[in-house]
Amino acid sequence: MIQEAGLDGFWIDRVLNKEDWIESHVVDAASIAVSREHRRAKTDRIDGEMLVRTLLAFKRGEARVCSMVRPPSREEEDRRRLGRERKVLVGERDELAQMSVNEHSPVAQLQGRKGIGAEFAAVLTQEGLFRHFNNRRQVAAYAGLAPSPRKSGSIDREQGVSKSGNPRLRTTMIQLAWLWLRYQPDTALARWFHEHIGARSNRSRKTAIVALARKLLVALWKYVTSGAVIDGAILAQR
Repeated sequence: MIQEAGLDGFWIDRVLNKEDWIESHVVDAASIAVSREHRRAKTDRIDGEMLVRTLLAFKRGEARVCSMVRPPSREEEDRRRLGRERKVLVGERDELAQMSVNEHSPVAQLQGRKGIGAEFAAVLTQEGLFRHFNNRRQVAAYAGLAPSPRKSGSIDREQGVSKSGNPRLRTTMIQLAWLWLRYQPDTALARWFHEHIGARSNRSRKTAIVALARKLLVALWKYVTSGAVIDGAILAQR
């Protein structure tokens, strides 16, 4: 068995080597000799066939056919992960910062309101507000925050949200709804929430926060698309 070094190659090698009847090798893909005369086609099938030919040549003892890699242990990979994950996070942070350079962009507009940071603004823009919606029902439905009706005989009521829309947008909006209560307590939306729940149970609070998330998403959509300022919302301090 042969596989390329990378995110998958090492752990696969460790699993295979636990079996006495399997011989596993991890190859440095950059060391495999290929023709440089012209641009070659690249598909998974072609790459697989090349790996098989490389392994056969390696087993025959052919010189300079490739370089095999010593797979790191699980502990060694774990030590590397901190630095690699930090690099990814720093890259994402820099990307978000670049997105907010244009002061008239939706990201910059959202970040202008207290309680909405760069990450929330980017998610809202990329996952939902970049799309065209005809009305607020479409906005709520896309996020999976629209209430689902239940009609049967004499029963006609709502039974909670459908959860059939964009899960990342829905989760972000619920998190943002809690932050909105903290950073924008004097807005009409925050007052509606507190008046609605009163002294009700925690279960009612969870239901109300979903409703607040839906109202807040619609309000932010109107703000980004038509400039309708949310009642009572304050600007972020720079």
